[in-house]
Amino acid sequence: MFCYQCEETINNKGCTNAGACGKQGDVANLQDLLIYLMKGISICNIEARKQGKNTKEADEFIMAGLFSTITNANFNKNHFFDKIQEAIELREKIKENVSVDSQHDAVTWQYDDEEDILKKAETIGVLSTENEDIRSLRWLLTYGLKGMAAYTDHAYVLGKKDNEIFKFIEEALVSTTQELPIDELINLVMRCGEMGVKTMAMLDNANTSAYGNPEITKVNIGVRSNPGILISGHDLKDLEELLKQTEGTGIDVYTHGEMLPANAYPAFKKYSHFVGNYGSSWWRQKEEFEKFNGPILLTTNCLVPPRDSYKDRVYMTGVVGFDGLKYIPDRIEGGSKDFSEVIEHAKKSSPPEKIEEGEIIIGFAHKATLNLADKIVEAVKSGKIKRFVVMAGCDGRRKNRQYYTDFAKALSNDTVILTAGCAKYRYNKLGLGDIDGIPRVIDAGQCNDSYSLVAIAQKLAEAFGVGINELPISFNIAWYEQKAVLVLLTLLSLGVKNIMLGPTLPAFVSPNVLKVLVEKFNIRPNSTVENDLPVLQIVT
Repeated sequence: MFCYQCEETINNKGCTNAGACGKQGDVANLQDLLIYLMKGISICNIEARKQGKNTKEADEFIMAGLFSTITNANFNKNHFFDKIQEAIELREKIKENVSVDSQHDAVTWQYDDEEDILKKAETIGVLSTENEDIRSLRWLLTYGLKGMAAYTDHAYVLGKKDNEIFKFIEEALVSTTQELPIDELINLVMRCGEMGVKTMAMLDNANTSAYGNPEITKVNIGVRSNPGILISGHDLKDLEELLKQTEGTGIDVYTHGEMLPANAYPAFKKYSHFVGNYGSSWWRQKEEFEKFNGPILLTTNCLVPPRDSYKDRVYMTGVVGFDGLKYIPDRIEGGSKDFSEVIEHAKKSSPPEKIEEGEIIIGFAHKATLNLADKIVEAVKSGKIKRFVVMAGCDGRRKNRQYYTDFAKALSNDTVILTAGCAKYRYNKLGLGDIDGIPRVIDAGQCNDSYSLVAIAQKLAEAFGVGINELPISFNIAWYEQKAVLVLLTLLSLGVKNIMLGPTLPAFVSPNVLKVLVEKFNIRPNSTVENDLPVLQIVT
């Protein structure tokens, strides 16, 4: 195996025996082969599109397939064996109805047995591209597509789709099979960012159309005396169905990790047994899941290989996979998932153990925040707010992530943090106070809600009659996995410059590609709090 898609990759070079995430080498190779075969499907499906024969089956398979290969989503070898076989069957089905001239290996390769699959999987991964810069750009693009597929999937579940996004994903996958010049690959990477804006706007519309615009909300982080179900991940449709099925059962429902922002949606507030958030970031789940006592439902990526002591309480659904865990099947079209097994498990469980108490404030998506626009503009004009710092993105378990907590503590009382994603857990419980009623931590929601931060910045730029890069806004962003890659490309496509990125720069960005990003956008790595505050023009 060779995998360097996440921030924790070994020695910031690449995982070669097993992933830092817990993924085994053969699983990593099988994921690479699935992606390779999806390139073959894309070659065929592009021809199908030209002939008006494209089917949603191909679009859905590629979307879910890319999503399943995101860090901490699916660790199950048998899942990928099955999907590789399905990929070839789908590819051949398309070829039966469409004339495909391409003889690329991803279009023609077949196998006799699982041994053939394992051998092939060892040959088509990251290092099969010899040129370092071409490799860097191909995988930067691919990782952006993984993030796009994840967000597209979330919107798709809620009935929103855009054929232009599906078409771009397929064309971009095909581009990685072609000998394109570096300039053209760079343009495709930037195009991925542009499509990222479109994708996140679609998801924002899907969420708000279904559940209303998030409202500024104080969320309980303590516990009650009832047994509970803990839901983690990102899928709001799963939460909706779980809340409906647990109503009147005496079971409380708590969010965890990136599901925290669900507490701000009006549609969920009507459920009296939806009682708050338990715990914090994804990487703390081994300790927090242990203490929850009841069943845990994982709806998307962010699963850490569970301990045996609570493994029997973890349920998976959607793209999540791990050997030995119970799986809740996908809903039949027009129906709902059946969470009855989870509910029965909860009825037999003890209430969750208290690990903290109090409240945190959330719900500052773009509409809620823009309702405060006049107040924010006045605070800036009067000098009460001197600067905004965008500290969105991902959290992680390494000690160097303490940097973000220390950075937040070091900010002066006239500085406001704009955040989205699980990075917030490094500072959202510090009690940083407010400025004339405007919280100093403005939490826009999940990682995909970074779209809200862009909308807020654009509105402020409009109010002050300047461009985004002329606003008193600094960007100090943490990244971990591939959705964060798409968010970064989205910011770059909007022309945002001077982004500080950390805690390390991506291993998949070669020196020459980094040079381009530095020259065009002035991207830079973070270092120490003391050094970075003045670089970001922050005066304490």
